[in-house]
Amino acid sequence: MELEEIAEYSWKMILENGPRILLAIITLWIGLRLIRLAVKMLTGYLEKKENDPALIMFLAKVVAIFLKVMLVISVVSMIGVDTTSFIAALGAAGLAVGLALQGSLANFAGGVLILLFKPFRVSEFIETQGHLGVVENIDILHTTLRTPDNKTVIVPNGQLANQPITNFTRKETRRVEWQIGISYGSDTKKARSIVLRILSEEDRILKEPEPLMVLSNLGDSSLNFLARAWVNTPDFWVVYWDNLEKIKEAFDKEDIVIPFPQRDVHLIPQKEK
Repeated sequence: MELEEIAEYSWKMILENGPRILLAIITLWIGLRLIRLAVKMLTGYLEKKENDPALIMFLAKVVAIFLKVMLVISVVSMIGVDTTSFIAALGAAGLAVGLALQGSLANFAGGVLILLFKPFRVSEFIETQGHLGVVENIDILHTTLRTPDNKTVIVPNGQLANQPITNFTRKETRRVEWQIGISYGSDTKKARSIVLRILSEEDRILKEPEPLMVLSNLGDSSLNFLARAWVNTPDFWVVYWDNLEKIKEAFDKEDIVIPFPQRDVHLIPQKEK
């Protein structure tokens, strides 16, 4: 009798819950394929936008996990299981993890923003957080810089995403500036013609916009000129250093004096008592 009762009860349960279980299985089967299609479409879209492969893989995994969790909750509720307590526990666990990993989550969010919007890329020269360096690597949580003196600086992405960033190599051209001081007794027109001649003979300086030299300030000990020229970004420092030396040598030959700070000291003798 017991076996007959068990069989009868089981058959009754199958008749009552069978359609729901079958529908849940079909929903799970279709849902998994739709999730796979959605992730594939997302990956293709991010690849067309030329996003970082690490970011594409990470976002694809996050989206897939989220959609699968939502699918499982929906399928379980279709069978008749109360998911309210499960959702509440899941939310509480997520809140606890979020509070525990607050700093890491901020860095993660910053990394996602950097990889999506690309304020800088690997091999570009930037300044941020008081550090100058070439970007060597961009991870989800931090960015690695190599400074000009070959130091490694690791900057959290949370700080990078919320602070100003100067990108020196993003543009194809840059403007070179020379601060040049000459004595008040020197010939200003001659000095200007010397500098402009040197800059015009430099092949690495662009012809447009044309180089210029203007009087920028009447200093205490010198007439301060500002010379400007445009170059391709990779040539910036080489052009600056080479032509600064050429200007000094030309001024020495043409008797254009580059003064040093001077002070007149007046000694006042004390009266005898």
